Amino acid sequence: MEGGAEGRTASALFAGFRALGLFSNDISHVVRFSALKRRFYVTTCVGKSFHTYDVQKLSLVAVSNSVPQDICCMAADGRLVFAAYGNVFSAFARNKEVVHTFKGHKAEIQLLQPFGDHIISVDTDSILIIWHIYSEEEYLQLAFDKLVFKISAILHPSTYLNKILLGSEQGSLQLWNVKTNKLLYTFPGWKVGVTALQQAPAVDVVAVGLMSGQIIIHNIKFDETLMKFRQDWGPITSISFRTDGHPVMAAGSPCGHIGLWDLEDKKLINQMRNVHSTAIAGLTFLHREPLLVTNGADNAVRIWIFDGPAGEGRLLRFRMGHSAPLTSIRYYGQNGQQILSASQDGTLQSFSTVHEKFNKSLGHGLINKKRVKRKGLQNTMSVRLPPITKFAAEAARESDWDGIIACHQGKLSCSTWNYQRSTIGSYFLKPKELKRDDITATAVDITSCGNFAVIGLSSGTVDLYNMQSGIHRGSFGKDQAHKGSVRGVAVDGLNQLTITTGSEGLLKFWNFKSKGLIHSVSLDSSPNMMLLHRDSGILGLALDDFSISVLDIETRKIVREFSGHQGQINDMTFSPDGRWLISAAMDCSIRTWDLPSGCLVDCFLLDSAPLNVTMSPTGDFLATSHVDHLGIYLWSNISLYSVVSLRPLPTDYVPSVVMLPGICQTQDVEVSEENAEPSDEMLEYSSPEQLSEQLVTLSLLPESRWKNLLNLDVIKKKNKPKEPPKVPKSAPFFIPTVPGLVPRYAAPEQNNNPQQSKVVNLGILAQKSDFCLKLEEGLLNNKYETALNLLKELGPSGIETELRNLSPDGGGSIEVMQSFLKMIEMMLERKRDFELAQAYLALFLKLHLKMLPSEPVLLEEMTKLSSQVEENWIHLQSLFNQSMCILNYIKSALL
Repeated sequence: MEGGAEGRTASALFAGFRALGLFSNDISHVVRFSALKRRFYVTTCVGKSFHTYDVQKLSLVAVSNSVPQDICCMAADGRLVFAAYGNVFSAFARNKEVVHTFKGHKAEIQLLQPFGDHIISVDTDSILIIWHIYSEEEYLQLAFDKLVFKISAILHPSTYLNKILLGSEQGSLQLWNVKTNKLLYTFPGWKVGVTALQQAPAVDVVAVGLMSGQIIIHNIKFDETLMKFRQDWGPITSISFRTDGHPVMAAGSPCGHIGLWDLEDKKLINQMRNVHSTAIAGLTFLHREPLLVTNGADNAVRIWIFDGPAGEGRLLRFRMGHSAPLTSIRYYGQNGQQILSASQDGTLQSFSTVHEKFNKSLGHGLINKKRVKRKGLQNTMSVRLPPITKFAAEAARESDWDGIIACHQGKLSCSTWNYQRSTIGSYFLKPKELKRDDITATAVDITSCGNFAVIGLSSGTVDLYNMQSGIHRGSFGKDQAHKGSVRGVAVDGLNQLTITTGSEGLLKFWNFKSKGLIHSVSLDSSPNMMLLHRDSGILGLALDDFSISVLDIETRKIVREFSGHQGQINDMTFSPDGRWLISAAMDCSIRTWDLPSGCLVDCFLLDSAPLNVTMSPTGDFLATSHVDHLGIYLWSNISLYSVVSLRPLPTDYVPSVVMLPGICQTQDVEVSEENAEPSDEMLEYSSPEQLSEQLVTLSLLPESRWKNLLNLDVIKKKNKPKEPPKVPKSAPFFIPTVPGLVPRYAAPEQNNNPQQSKVVNLGILAQKSDFCLKLEEGLLNNKYETALNLLKELGPSGIETELRNLSPDGGGSIEVMQSFLKMIEMMLERKRDFELAQAYLALFLKLHLKMLPSEPVLLEEMTKLSSQVEENWIHLQSLFNQSMCILNYIKSALL
């Protein structure tokens, strides 16, 4: 972030925080055992970074720093995690930061195998390189002919020192000694490509997974096949063995099913169907535990426990996100801790911004839930509802009945959902008289009380339903509310107004109770979407010409118009106080518009177009979803914890591309204070002493300095001590101070002349004070600032003494008194320190009122001063009266 709006390129308001709902992709997970903490950890890949979870509770332990490209394979040993991206791979320490980077491959790396203090990497050109981990140097490089032996799997057989087993797409296997660089043996194979290699619990025995779905249990010491199994679900994706006393092998498939094989009876003992909705990317039995960890490209990590009598696995723990891109996201409730999200996979899920354990899935929408329960259908794909396109939620009556209403792609009926029970609700809301198949629900809203749902259809009809009973409560308009498709519906916070907009370009205001039309507004272009901020009554309209119109629903007039987007506006959200309108468009930009000033105050670009934006009800986070992304991305509001100067951005402002949270490479880069350029956006605004010469300005002095000047004699009389003061005990460790308003340390007295004369020097008493001297100077040069500053530093008693000594009886003169009156005149002319001028003048008149009429010079000054005081006061009094009149009207009038 640079100094001003001209030099700034990144967002001044939002900083990337984290990604929600990302748990796994098609890269196999890695399981590690920490000897220090005595527990297992599972690491899953999520694009350009990886997450590490504690298997015991499946809680997120660490998120790695990002790499420049998507990770294509991973491996791990006891200390480090290795992740390959492109033709480079890196070693990560503490599951977070890169400590070693290995460069040397020409093609993309596809396999990694830790090997003691070395690491073996294989690329798609079948070039095998052995690296020393800590020096990052190449130890050995082997090149294979892709047409003869294209490496597809790699394994270090247990107890085989310095040896690796390689599987190929052609079907043959090779055993190499990497220390001597010799090919020890070639296994002819089974004429089918090898997809997986796994060490069995027994020494010399290896499981080989083939493209045909076969699993070969082979003894590599004697080159003997011990047993064969076959799965009909396609190629074997991964293999794992139980090591807790049960001779069981698990094999994954591209269908998402897992086969469990008994190695003693040589038969299939169980099938785990639909473990994942996509291919099984990886499966691992934990060492000496009946736990199986699986992950897949459906964005899920699951842990299965085998504690049943038949050896079947049941789901123990899981972390699951959406398996397809998101269609809509909205914050739920008022605490800003849950985000509801709908996806193209047909599910509705809730993600917690606090912790993953509070995430929950509301499941798929089913066309007939009772029929599915009654018949016990296993495959519910045929009765699932299409993906949710838009939804509205209200938490007011969530414990009584359904609080979420959603419209589905290509469907007329809208489904209700219950957040508390985490399931689809009781009703499908649709008008009974409509028989056409081409009509679909296009817009929904739910009232703030949670009692009613308003649904707009593509035919232009807008219907009202009761959320508790599901009964149709009427329609807006005679036949239809709009001639075109309904693009947006909204109800105000008091259920007085219903606002609808249609594709024909009209915005209509309806009475919620009588459903009669109140007002209609013609828009410049067809609206794309509509959003209402209920607390402030501000309505945002995104139009098809890429502009935004903002209306006040009280006056029903357009109050702001914004233009600047270069693509269709996908979504909008208001800040909780209604001050900002944040819009996201297909031009990959997110723009923040300041409604009071009507200016664009923030803009930043993303590498993927944002589809949805929603602002937390507490204002701390902005959540976004993007094209082809499965996660929800959180951006923290910088203005909550830092000083942000919101300046209007120029029309030719070119924003820079900001990386999505969780995939930014410069997360841990700290800018040193010496190199940081000073930002004038962070400078605090210092108010001038006087905003304008026409404004009456008060001083910043406390009231105790001037308010009681007239009552000083009464205060002194009340505060007169009843007893003589006692001498305090000596406290040598206190530094003596000089009495006064500003504490100062007393200088040590230098008593050079111990026999000092006790005769009082009358010359010292006759000396004039600094205030008197400055007044005499002011009479000559007409400058009174110094004298006024001296008076400001004094307390009430000091001020009274100084003003009393202005008279000739107190050591002053008529000229000094005239100079004081001129100083008051100067203060009233400049309209500064107004209350001080009145207080000083009042005390002056009280002290010298008897002698003022006898002096013509002072009388003349007093006449001029009197007219000036009266003029200032009449002006102030008229302003006070005007303000009081308005306040009384506001308090009494029925607005």
